[in-house]
Amino acid sequence: MSGPVEVRDFLLQQETRDPSLGLGSVPTQRTGETSRVTDEQVRRAQLAVARGAQGVEDCKELLEMLGLAPGEDGVPPVRR
Repeated sequence: MSGPVEVRDFLLQQETRDPSLGLGSVPTQRTGETSRVTDEQVRRAQLAVARGAQGVEDCKELLEMLGLAPGEDGVPPVRR
């Protein structure tokens, strides 16, 4: 894509493919909802990161960047 007109046209095409999205709709913030990420999902994500990491430091850095490393309270940020 070489210009803003092409980008705009592309985005409009994507929005018209899925009528549930609506034109220019922005999802609202969820309130009063418990965590959507389960302990099992966190564990599986941590294992996937560990499998793909190049080493211990790489794994640690990736887990921290993704919010999967336990914080000071022992709870990963993705679970808060």
